[in-house]
Amino acid sequence: MSDTPTSNGAEPLLARVEAPSDLRSLSDEQLAQLAQEVRELLIDTVGEIGGHFGANLGTCELAVALHSLLDSPTDKILWDVGHQAYPHKILTGRRPMLHTIRQYRGLAPFCSIAESPHDIMGAGHASTSVGYAVGIREGMRKMGQDGRVVAVIGDGAMTGGVAFEAISQAGGLGTPIVVVLNDNGMSIAPNVGALSRYFNRVRLNPKLWHAREGVEGGLARLPGGIGSAFERLGPQLKESIKAFWAPGLWWEELDWVYTGVVDGHDVRALRAALREALEAERPVVVHIATVKGKGFAPAENGGLEGMEKWHAAKPKSIHNGAPAPAPKAPKAASGKAAPPQYTQVFGEALVRECQRDERVVGITAAMNSGTGLNILQKAMPERYFDVGIAEQQAVLFAAGLSLQGAKPVAAIYSTFLQRAYDQIVHDVCLQKLNVVFAMDRAGLVGDDGPTHHGAFDIAYLRCLPNIVLMAPRDEAMLVHMLRTALLHDDGPIALRYPRGEAAGAGVPADPQAIPIGTGEVLREGAPSPSNGGRVALIGYGTGVGKALAAADQLAERGIQPTVADARFAKPIDAALMAQLAAEHDLLVTVEEGVLAGGFGSAVWETLSEAGASPRIMRVGLPDRYVTHGKPALLHEEVGYTGARIAERVAAAIRDRQSAAIGA
Repeated sequence: MSDTPTSNGAEPLLARVEAPSDLRSLSDEQLAQLAQEVRELLIDTVGEIGGHFGANLGTCELAVALHSLLDSPTDKILWDVGHQAYPHKILTGRRPMLHTIRQYRGLAPFCSIAESPHDIMGAGHASTSVGYAVGIREGMRKMGQDGRVVAVIGDGAMTGGVAFEAISQAGGLGTPIVVVLNDNGMSIAPNVGALSRYFNRVRLNPKLWHAREGVEGGLARLPGGIGSAFERLGPQLKESIKAFWAPGLWWEELDWVYTGVVDGHDVRALRAALREALEAERPVVVHIATVKGKGFAPAENGGLEGMEKWHAAKPKSIHNGAPAPAPKAPKAASGKAAPPQYTQVFGEALVRECQRDERVVGITAAMNSGTGLNILQKAMPERYFDVGIAEQQAVLFAAGLSLQGAKPVAAIYSTFLQRAYDQIVHDVCLQKLNVVFAMDRAGLVGDDGPTHHGAFDIAYLRCLPNIVLMAPRDEAMLVHMLRTALLHDDGPIALRYPRGEAAGAGVPADPQAIPIGTGEVLREGAPSPSNGGRVALIGYGTGVGKALAAADQLAERGIQPTVADARFAKPIDAALMAQLAAEHDLLVTVEEGVLAGGFGSAVWETLSEAGASPRIMRVGLPDRYVTHGKPALLHEEVGYTGARIAERVAAAIRDRQSAAIGA
């Protein structure tokens, strides 16, 4: 942002803010101006580079108000999820780096304790801030430390069960924390469920407030002595009416002080409410109403559809404060349209499966468009369920449906399915229920980083009895595997597939079931020259494409490896693995997941138990959390590319040749 005067003639303030302490000398009017400057910077910057957008535009005044009152990081501000924390980053010394957010080696997309002492928790999953806050504040009391604690949580995140657990504990302990309930009716998609309707019932709706007042006055004016009887009831009557109308009663019953609803875009009102809450020395919730996308007309005036569309902005999607013209659809090198996204392929295939079998239903946990279930929602709304940000309930709900003979498909990102692990173990696998887990975003997802990478699902699911694990190499296999999963009547199946563009294989018109636990050989190899032996590359999911790319690279070096698609990580095709081990000197497993307990480990264990001891090289993700950045950059960093795999195989062959010569 330039240092030129603002539209009202005032001198710009944002360039003078290097730390939160710089806000404390500013007046309410100056703080309001500062919030608007932050908003304009976000529109200009995020519109150019892409990133989380709408939620951040809604928290500009809140971030300014909080940092003007609190002494961060001695006082702790916890931003639930973190996709609403860009204004916080700007005010805590990271404004010069904002243009790098979500970029490789740039600012993290969410809060990161490694990035700034002002980021108190590093979390990209919803509903956790209140739990952190209770622990931090009780830790302060135990350790004799000073400091105030504020958790900012969106009303969408209030559908997550862990938020309820923390609220109950804080009320029981009397923990002096402040929760700011940022009520904008949205998380990523429009909020669902009874709790959302509860918050929306009186959200700054003057008609309802006036209606309540009218009920109180009208009852007191009833004739025949009835009105005077109601008048004598006094406080009891008003409490009963309040219970009917007011959204704060639920908090009050849990021993919280409720205040609201406060206009979240009025700095003066926000500061007054927060100041009182911070002085209360007991659990207080400040219920504020904000607009997701505030200050950007297509989001602010576009209703729920506009807010959902502008939850995140794509790179170069905004020019001069307005939406840029939509780019033309990309073309493949052949001139044909680019392949569809895996998410779209899954969503359309699920609709066809629902049309084929009346028992099939789709379940999402507040990620309808992210999982492709918005396609089912539009086509067959009666077969679509959204449980909110509540993955545990999504899996329990699926279990209940299965017990009644339905065929539920729980479409949940790999990283979010971790949140329902006990339900998978105890309520689905133990009871061998026919639930399909469709895990989008498997592998390295890119700019959202380590909180969203689907790195662990192979390992955390493979150890469970009764479950089948499979992964497609392309969109055609994805459609075949979905049919396979829904025809399977012997327990749960988990199907993983990546984010992004499919492989261009096309979608079959007549999907066919695949025999459970069978792989296939895609390319027959030949012995390597100079006694290098035979090599087999065994891919799982996206690993098949990497294996084929590596085989092409090796062919240029005169090495002709066999390439196989395992298709299943559990049950693994033991016969195929044994055959490959018998006919090859080196087996190379390729997977987009952590190596510990992953697909390569399954191959190793299977062959070892059969008495074979082949030479095995495992290619996968390292034993660390991988940073954020474009998938191609991350794949290069961790060695998950055809070229890097080929280099490792060639080196292994050279080592074998050297050993043979030495012998």
